[in-house]
Amino acid sequence: MTDFGGKVRRWLGFRNVSALYVFALIFLVFSVSIPDTFLTNTTWKTLLDNQAVTGLVAIALVGPLAAGAFNLAIGVQVGAASMLVAWLLVNQDWPIAAAVSATAASGVLIGLVSGLLIVKANIDSFIATVGVASLLAAFITGISGGEQILRVPERFSSFGSGQVLGVTYPVLVLFFLAVIVWYLLEHTPAGRRVYATGGNIEAARLAGVNTAAVIVGSLMACGLLTSIAGVLVTAKLGNADPTIGPGYLVPAFTAVFLGATQFRRGRLNVWGALLAVYVLATGVKGLQLSGAPVWIPDVFNGVALLIAVAMAKHQGNLGRGPGRRHGRSTAMSVK
Repeated sequence: MTDFGGKVRRWLGFRNVSALYVFALIFLVFSVSIPDTFLTNTTWKTLLDNQAVTGLVAIALVGPLAAGAFNLAIGVQVGAASMLVAWLLVNQDWPIAAAVSATAASGVLIGLVSGLLIVKANIDSFIATVGVASLLAAFITGISGGEQILRVPERFSSFGSGQVLGVTYPVLVLFFLAVIVWYLLEHTPAGRRVYATGGNIEAARLAGVNTAAVIVGSLMACGLLTSIAGVLVTAKLGNADPTIGPGYLVPAFTAVFLGATQFRRGRLNVWGALLAVYVLATGVKGLQLSGAPVWIPDVFNGVALLIAVAMAKHQGNLGRGPGRRHGRSTAMSVK
C-alpha cells in the first residue's frame, strides 16, 4: 500500500501533471469571472470540436520531433491538403473517396520528400521543411488563385458537423487516431526506434537502428495525419481558404512541447500533447469570452510556447533531442 501511495503521489505531482493544475486554475478563474458564458454546454462542446484539427496536427508532430526532426512545414501542409481536397471535389468533380485518398497520399509523398531531403541531401530539418513549406505555399496559390474554393459537396461537408451522442465526427477521428499513434509509439518496436533515434542518434545507429528510415517514416506518417487534418478543415468549414494552414503551426508546437512535460517527464507523448491542446484552448476561450483584445490569443500562445520549450529542456527533453544534439540538428548526422 505504501508503494502504491507513493506512485499515486508521484503521478499527481505538479511536475508530472502540471497542465492539470493549470487547467484547474484557469477553470476556477473564468468560472468565477464569467460564469454565464464560460460554464455553458455550448462553450465546451464548441471548444472540444474547434480544437480537433489542432489536436490532430499536434499528434502528427510528435513522431518527427521524437525522432529528431523538426517539421516547420506542418501548418502549410494542413492548408495544402485542405485546398487540394476541395480543388479535386469542386474543380475536378472527383468522387469523395477518391479525393480524400489522393489527398492522404499527397501528404505521405510530402513527408517522403521532406525526409529524403534530410537524410539523403543532409539538409538540416529546419531548412528542409521551410523550403518544403515555401513550395507548398506556391502550390496553394497556384490551384486557388489566392481565392477560396466554395461549394464543396454537402455530403462531404456534413461529415464536419455530424455527431454521435453529441460528439462531432472530427473529435471522434482525433481520438481514434490518437489511440493508434499512442500504441505505435509506446508499445511497438517501431516506436522504441523512434525514441531511440531522437534521444541519441549515434547510439541508436550503433544498436542497429536504421535511423534514416525512422526519420523518413516519421515524416511520412506526419504527412498522412496532417493531410487528414486538412481534409477535416475543409469538411468543417464547407470550403477551402488558402490562408488557413499556417495558423496551426505555433499552437501545435506549443502543445507538443508542453505535452512533453506531462506524464512522461520530458518525453514527447501523445496524451500530453492532447492535454496541452485543450488546456491552452481553454485559456484562450476564457480570454475571448472576457472581451480581451483580438491579439491576446497570439500573445498567450507565444508565451506558452516559450515556457513549454523551457520546461521541456529543463526536464531533459531538449538537451538530447528532439532535433538538437551538440548544438546542431541530429538529422544532419544521418547517413
